[in-house]
Amino acid sequence: MKIAIVDGQGGGIGKYIVEKIRKEFPEQLEILALGTNALATSLMLKAGANEGASGENAIIFNIDKVDIIIGTVAIVAPNSMMGELTPRMAEAIAESRADKLLIPLNKIGIDIIGVKEEPLPHLVEELVKKIKIKEG
Repeated sequence: MKIAIVDGQGGGIGKYIVEKIRKEFPEQLEILALGTNALATSLMLKAGANEGASGENAIIFNIDKVDIIIGTVAIVAPNSMMGELTPRMAEAIAESRADKLLIPLNKIGIDIIGVKEEPLPHLVEELVKKIKIKEG
């Protein structure tokens, strides 16, 4: 199974997600780090992603080549991440046929009703459980 993790700005969230997934699935999953910038991609690669690419074209080109897309809810919101995530990136991610596992961190003014606020480590644990279910 191939997973894309999309992150931007400092790349800390993507790095954390890659570390946790790599720990749970040492060899089974291929992780593609897609950063809105080179710093985010670099951190995800250092955390254990198999491959990485940066920028709008790289995200648009690669997003349909994966089974699962992971990131915060911001990855489907145009101009999020202080403008780093372009409308074309958000559209490509949202329209991809890949399953999307989105972490509901509210840094972009989108509240998802019915979702309780949890710290990032708890949310990533839930993410890992979902991947285990999808992997079968």
